Amino acid sequence: MKVTIARVGAVVAALAVVGAAWAHGPTRQKVRESIEISAPPAKVWAAIGNFQDMSWLQPVSKTEGEKGNEIGATRRLTLASGGTLDEELYKYDAEKLSYSYRITAVDVKVLPVTNYSSTLTVSPGADGKGSVLEWAGAFYRGYPNNDPPPELNDEAAVKAVSGLYRSGLEALKKKVESGS
Repeated sequence: MKVTIARVGAVVAALAVVGAAWAHGPTRQKVRESIEISAPPAKVWAAIGNFQDMSWLQPVSKTEGEKGNEIGATRRLTLASGGTLDEELYKYDAEKLSYSYRITAVDVKVLPVTNYSSTLTVSPGADGKGSVLEWAGAFYRGYPNNDPPPELNDEAAVKAVSGLYRSGLEALKKKVESGS
């Protein structure tokens, strides 16, 4: 009798583990990109430090917002494609040349993510002359349930965010280094 009960218990435990694995939804994804810029940190910060101005990011055609760089400030980014992203500033430290924001509304067709937050930080370069700009984000894929379609899975979300960060950082490097 003890053997039977032990086996039933083992089967129930195994089914619970399998059931938990099947029930598991998306996991938080993270992307971190950085670029070295041949300019002092203050110059790089001057280009990115205004939460109300994302003109340095290529797909953004217009930025509208309220409350400047205050915690709780909001902005709406309108993209060249016509899509929009609504964002809110939740951390801002001009002394540390860093700010953090979250997306409060976006169509997953525009950016295939949910629960997105991001931080931009400028730091001195290794050579003591230039700067390093880091853009780090954390988010979930655009499809919250199991078995997402390919355009809303983890890989699509990471690829979209990483591509946005890389192109944005490269464009900002060009802008700052050219003095425009």
